[in-house]
Amino acid sequence: MTKKIIYALAAVAVIAVAVFFISKKNGNVADEQTACATDSIIYTAPKDTIKKYGFPIEEFIIKYDTIKPRETLAEVLFGFGFSAQQIHDLTQCPDSIFDERKIRPGEACALLCDRDSAARYFVYETSPKSYVTFDIANGFSAARFEKPTEWKTTEVAGRVNSSLWVAMQESNTSPQLAVLMSHIFGWSIDFFGIQKGDEFRLIYSQEHVEETPLNNYRIEAASFCASGNTVYAIPFVQENEELFYNIDGNSLEGAFLKAPLDFYRISSKFSNSRYHPVLKRYRAHHGVDYAAPKGTPVYAIGSGKVIKKAYQAGGAGYYIKIRHNSTYTTSYMHLSGFAKGLKEGDFVKQKQVIGYVGSTGLSTGPHLDFRVYENGKPINPLTIKSQPKKPISEANKAAFTVIKDSLVNRLTNIPFAVAETPVQEEETGQEIEQL
Repeated sequence: MTKKIIYALAAVAVIAVAVFFISKKNGNVADEQTACATDSIIYTAPKDTIKKYGFPIEEFIIKYDTIKPRETLAEVLFGFGFSAQQIHDLTQCPDSIFDERKIRPGEACALLCDRDSAARYFVYETSPKSYVTFDIANGFSAARFEKPTEWKTTEVAGRVNSSLWVAMQESNTSPQLAVLMSHIFGWSIDFFGIQKGDEFRLIYSQEHVEETPLNNYRIEAASFCASGNTVYAIPFVQENEELFYNIDGNSLEGAFLKAPLDFYRISSKFSNSRYHPVLKRYRAHHGVDYAAPKGTPVYAIGSGKVIKKAYQAGGAGYYIKIRHNSTYTTSYMHLSGFAKGLKEGDFVKQKQVIGYVGSTGLSTGPHLDFRVYENGKPINPLTIKSQPKKPISEANKAAFTVIKDSLVNRLTNIPFAVAETPVQEEETGQEIEQL
């Protein structure tokens, strides 16, 4: 019996020693039930990653997660090991700092733990440029922080071979810049009629956060050569307003836009006798049809008052009329819907979204029927004249000239990003239907 007891005690001792060394090697199992222990990978973040949250790398272990579709904040926090009470405390943060109802799929969050695996901070990135930090040790007190941003400048030149959009891609830059260019040159260049061989040169800046590029751009200067005619866009601040001017010091912004939407093609022009695709007969078409996908934003070509917002069955469908002054009125027809909150009597600004392309009323497909009336009579929208805004004043001409000469020189010397494609003589007059 004594030997059995001794053997039993020895066995217990061996097991105890084994458990001790296993625990020492693998860590305490109970510790894995803390908020820092989840199924996600736990690792020490790179130094730059820690810096963006303002915490020293040597003091924390960082766990990252991303909001998944239809996932709630509570589910994310449960995954991090938070209790129901902790989740409640965190969500009591003022909406002005953090509104849990506005979380979106793809947004990032992180849990910062100390070396003992105790959760210290929860960080939620509300945007690529801002985040909210919750101090877990101090009652989930929250503070919002902005990340430092940097604008990096790039110069690029390109030639149109198929479309302006493609030309941007071929020049190794973002096609979004094509939209910005249309906004700048929209009063002086008809982007629906650009030709193969037309050229552009750009000086632009792109916003970066911690060396990560964002989809935020601004054009510093530009030129566009259409059919051999080069138009420059030179920024200058006058009377506390920055506008783009041509080399003569006249504003590129006019009273009216060249077109009420971006890009896309003209499917039907102004005519006194056009064959109607629905009625199957010839009749007047006193407008310009822009073919575009359903939902494409439609802009007011100029500032003015909304005098009509209605629906006409068997005709214009959903449409809007805007009176710009005592002379000009514009009409936007076959819309799929109106801009939220827009009503008759509202004053709208130039380039403001007023509705969206559709196919309502008497229509065979998505398009915008755009019409212009001068003193009550329809005129061809493509021939409307637009007076520019105030030019460079005499007092500012010297300063403008210095800036203009510098930027024009920079633009002129930007090399093309891709090899030039020879333009065949018979193709030089071919219109590009879609930007």
